[in-house]
Amino acid sequence: MSNEPLFLDKALASFDALWSPRVLTRVNDYDVRVAKVRGEHIWHVHDDTDEFFLVLDGELRISLREPAGERTVVLPRGAVFTVPRGTEHKPYAPSGAELLLFEPSGTLSVGDRHEEIPGHVDATTGHPLGS
Repeated sequence: MSNEPLFLDKALASFDALWSPRVLTRVNDYDVRVAKVRGEHIWHVHDDTDEFFLVLDGELRISLREPAGERTVVLPRGAVFTVPRGTEHKPYAPSGAELLLFEPSGTLSVGDRHEEIPGHVDATTGHPLGS
């Protein structure tokens, strides 16, 4: 962690890996992460935590499996959305997106329960910025 200001554009320019979030900083017991995404992630669930998304650039879609059925939320640049804990969801970005995520430190990017993890998805608790 840095005790100097961080700039999102420089942080995002420091890596190219998709679906592989970087930890910008911590706020109490939470990570503030950035990620570049394109294509599909996997269906997964975070049993004990919500997951916050802020779309910095591009468009993110999140399919949700809820008690009332399946639906998709569309998040353009500047939109925020929180997936409630225990909700099965699958993020995808057909044309790519850059995201800011806020979740408890140590939260695995593929959740507690998930589909088989394909090679393009990084199962991580977040990499340090600059790695």
